[in-house]
Amino acid sequence: MRIDVNAFVGAYPWRKVPGTSPDALLRALDRSAIDEAWISHLPGLFWRDPTEGNAWLYETARAQQRFKPVPIVHPGLAGWEDVVANAVNAGAPAVRCDPLYLGLDPAGGAMRVCAAACGAARLPLLLAVRLEDGRQRHPNDGVPELPAAAVRALLRSDQDARLIVTHADRAFIEEVHFGSTPEESRRVWWDICWIWGPPEDHLATLLTTIGHERFVFGTGQPLRIPETSVAKLDLLELPPGARQAIECDNARRIA
Repeated sequence: MRIDVNAFVGAYPWRKVPGTSPDALLRALDRSAIDEAWISHLPGLFWRDPTEGNAWLYETARAQQRFKPVPIVHPGLAGWEDVVANAVNAGAPAVRCDPLYLGLDPAGGAMRVCAAACGAARLPLLLAVRLEDGRQRHPNDGVPELPAAAVRALLRSDQDARLIVTHADRAFIEEVHFGSTPEESRRVWWDICWIWGPPEDHLATLLTTIGHERFVFGTGQPLRIPETSVAKLDLLELPPGARQAIECDNARRIA
């Protein structure tokens, strides 16, 4: 069983990206032997009201049992609490909020309240550090990267808050993990899509120093090639228990 906690559907505004339709995503899942994908509505990240894409997301997920919806919540807009409630009622594994794409302070009051509400609902909050390498971004794409200090602040803001952070590299993960208390560190999980595998061995180092319990399988597709995340695990030759934890068991426990 392999669960991709970090996948998107829908067009990307800054360049033509192939494979953004639901059917194309299914073909990529088959190609990469991925059984389930947690999907978010990619265009919605760039809309003034990103929640307007959630209805389409739910409809898409209902039509394909391999898709699990991760709707976008915007705590700066009225009625955002309903988005969280609807996600719980729909059985969503998580909700996402990328504050810098939404014009929010990543460690401000709105994000802290949102993290607390998701924690009370036993719903993980998913955030991306970045979506693309800064060297290939469009000149009009001026959204800064999520700072590690904001992740630590959200973990400290509420004892029930649980975070899934995607697109983080080794330095970012170590800054948050070793700058947090053990209790705080147990409430954050990291996807592997942006962590260097062999021969750099960043992923191997993190699995040794932090533990495989803190990592989940994610690809970032279609903005990233899904086979890359699979290859990282293949090259590490992990024990079956550790690999299974990363590929599916940890995600199941979070959701």
